[in-house]
Amino acid sequence: MSESKLKRVDLIFGEYSSEKYKVLADTLKRPNDEILDDLLESGLKGRGGAGFPTAMKWKLAADEKASEKYVICNADEGEPGTFKDREILTRVPRKVLSGMAICGKVIGAKRGYIYLRGEYSFLLPELLREIEQYNEFLKKLGFDFPIEVKLGSGAYICGEESALFESMEGYRGEPRNKPPYPTTSGYMGKPTVINNVETFVNVVMIMRLGPIQFKLLGTSDSRGSKVFSVSGDTPIPGIYELELGMPLERFVEEFGDGDTKAVQVGGASGFCVPRKKFKETVIGFEGVPTGGSMMLFNSSRSMYNVLHNYLDFFEEESCGQCTPCRVGCQQLLKGIVAVKKGDKNAIYLEQLLKLSESMKITAKCGLGQSVANSFSSIVNNFKEEMIY
Repeated sequence: MSESKLKRVDLIFGEYSSEKYKVLADTLKRPNDEILDDLLESGLKGRGGAGFPTAMKWKLAADEKASEKYVICNADEGEPGTFKDREILTRVPRKVLSGMAICGKVIGAKRGYIYLRGEYSFLLPELLREIEQYNEFLKKLGFDFPIEVKLGSGAYICGEESALFESMEGYRGEPRNKPPYPTTSGYMGKPTVINNVETFVNVVMIMRLGPIQFKLLGTSDSRGSKVFSVSGDTPIPGIYELELGMPLERFVEEFGDGDTKAVQVGGASGFCVPRKKFKETVIGFEGVPTGGSMMLFNSSRSMYNVLHNYLDFFEEESCGQCTPCRVGCQQLLKGIVAVKKGDKNAIYLEQLLKLSESMKITAKCGLGQSVANSFSSIVNNFKEEMIY
């Protein structure tokens, strides 16, 4: 990627054919191995933030011997600062459904589910209408892969894949121990592929364009484009599709207000990058990965208040199942308040940093493990704001 230009693209939202589901119909005629080879060649990684190779996940599920398998689209978009999946489901739902059906064919699943964030229930009428058209289209093709929608109940923890399964099965949304992993034992204990909304759309784009053309975007470690939710101190907030592998400095030049002192990459569970590191920071899997959230803060913002807000959020959303997360979030919040008030001296921040790193190692799921990302990056880069 050229560092002199921030490249905007229009793959995700761009209309590619007046004939609905043409890419799906063409792909369903192809051998499964060919589809997997294209995904592997494309270098597509999951767009939820973790970046697990999509082809590998699908191959693991395809190799499992089971009478029942499932495909699940994780549309529980609960990360603070992220609002791009809502737009994708509103504007191009057929691309999401097509990606799920392609996955169903490859792994041998007979049913798919969209786990939709509870606060997005207003999307249901249009989404269900599109699913009805999709189901009718597949009947004409003779391919059986119905898709249903299951609504979440507003819990952030249910964005974690195993907690999502628990919720879908009617239980309290709490993470499971791993292994086994979803490709072996997921929803209802059966092999399951669970991908983010945007990941399924990218699959369709690869099937349409081919892996070689897809790889023209991004870098060797971060192939393709990414949809970003841009918010905060910016004159042009909104949703933008950009090439992966961009330097954060160029992003700030385009979206900042001229006084950007920090960018929170990846929401509350992501990393806070200070002004002095803009030039060296790459937005991608070789640098700082993100599920899509890009929040800009200018010099008028207190990073202490930002961190306090994040810790409030994590304390509230922790499921309470494991001690490192349940107690750790409380102690981190109490700790920064004590330092700010002067009840604890500045050295105490070092103890809190050690606690956050312990949480990263010992917490049961991604919620508790990711608290250290925002905590350490804000405390280390804006220590003076934690004290005065």
